[in-house]
Amino acid sequence: MKKIGVLHGKERSFPEALVARINSKNIDGITAEPVKIDMVAQGEPSGYAVIFDRISQDVPFYRAYLKNAALCGTAVINNPFWWSADEKFFNNCLATQIGVPVPKTVILPSRDLPTDTSSESFSNLAYPLDWDQIFKYIGFPAYMKPHAGGGWKSVYQLNNLDEFFEKHAETEQLVMMLQEEIKFDEYYRCYCIGGKNVRIMPYEPRNPHHLRYVADFSPSEERYKLMEDIVLRICQYLGYDFNTVELAIRDGVPYAIDFCNPAPDAEVTSVGQENFDWVVENVANYAIERAQAHVEGADNLTWGEYIKRSSSKQKLY
Repeated sequence: MKKIGVLHGKERSFPEALVARINSKNIDGITAEPVKIDMVAQGEPSGYAVIFDRISQDVPFYRAYLKNAALCGTAVINNPFWWSADEKFFNNCLATQIGVPVPKTVILPSRDLPTDTSSESFSNLAYPLDWDQIFKYIGFPAYMKPHAGGGWKSVYQLNNLDEFFEKHAETEQLVMMLQEEIKFDEYYRCYCIGGKNVRIMPYEPRNPHHLRYVADFSPSEERYKLMEDIVLRICQYLGYDFNTVELAIRDGVPYAIDFCNPAPDAEVTSVGQENFDWVVENVANYAIERAQAHVEGADNLTWGEYIKRSSSKQKLY
């Protein structure tokens, strides 16, 4: 029997529906359950062919558990090694190399010194930064957001220099990105599962959270295909089995705004029943597919094109 485990936190609607849907398919030799963890010993297998991870970004103990499980052969969705290394500024850098339009972006050192450092730790960093050049490059309005993390935490819309310095002072030890604002005509949030199945959802980020999927954008067939190609290219290069990509349309061009979401929102109360049903069905099918392809004791992780091409020294694009 090959077990599929779902590792989650306080989230309920999606993990419970996913476990129920996998089991309802009655696939011979496949069963699903919430992950059960007791003692975690080094080099010992987890007992799961597949683990679907929804929480390790917030719980370091779970991330360590998943890395051990992966080393012992579990197919962890998403790859915990790559997820640990990835962050949003790198995503933007990669996009510039694979032909995906992104907003102009710079990364900023933290406003406060990191713990256990002093000014001498930053002897290689210009001080002060060339703020005039940075603001000229990005322009205003602009957005400032953490280079890692998600959930709309510590995200600021800024209209001028005074607002920037005021808000930057609040960010303490966070490393932030300053990003050009894309004044969009349409906006979409796109699920991508298994690097092949894409769900393009009209999305309005200016609405209250519970109303963001209430949007009436309707892309043409040509634009739909363009967005689908961008989503697939991003997720295949990053190597995420489950991710969301946010696309803002300006003058007909889809700009990738946020595309490092390996534990994306899938709660029925926020994404709506139709999107919820789609993601449950497609994730269930993909988890079963990965369990059936599982090879005991082998490396069953997904590795993205960036890693594979870098290791073989091929050009990215």
